[in-house]
Amino acid sequence: MAMLVLGLVLFIGIHLLPTVPSLKARLVGNWGENRYKALFSIVAVLGLLLIIVGYGRAPGGGRVFDSSPLAIMVAPFAMAISFVLFAAANMKTHIRVWLRHPMLLGLGIWALVHLLANGHGKATLLFGAFLAYAVLDLISAVLRNSSKSFTPTFKQDVIAIVSACCWRCWS
Repeated sequence: MAMLVLGLVLFIGIHLLPTVPSLKARLVGNWGENRYKALFSIVAVLGLLLIIVGYGRAPGGGRVFDSSPLAIMVAPFAMAISFVLFAAANMKTHIRVWLRHPMLLGLGIWALVHLLANGHGKATLLFGAFLAYAVLDLISAVLRNSSKSFTPTFKQDVIAIVSACCWRCWS
């Protein structure tokens, strides 16, 4: 379980850096943009690897709560929405203009449905941590007005939806 916790701390911790603009600016100023991005990426990948291995090795942790039958039932629909939001997050889509932060919303949906559909300790830790991160980062992003301006195209929306649907079919 310690490996899972360490992975979550590294992965989520590094992703919370942008929520403190003054700290991020100081790090970029000291290290330069490229070195900052390289170190960010290394820590994020290390954290993700520790999460994956740590989750696999961690004991279930016992039941924290009963799984929600409703969450289990809506999970496929919620995951399809999450995949569309993930795909739309880095494209010039109307979805991104309308929602402003589709990646965080998709992550929140993904984490919430998995949290409620499970109920054992390690799943509660994993999905609860990602849900908390999504909520905190979304609040920070809205307060910082961090969405970028661009001209969306319906073609990009179609690509996001189709790619998400294809991903869902392959999984």
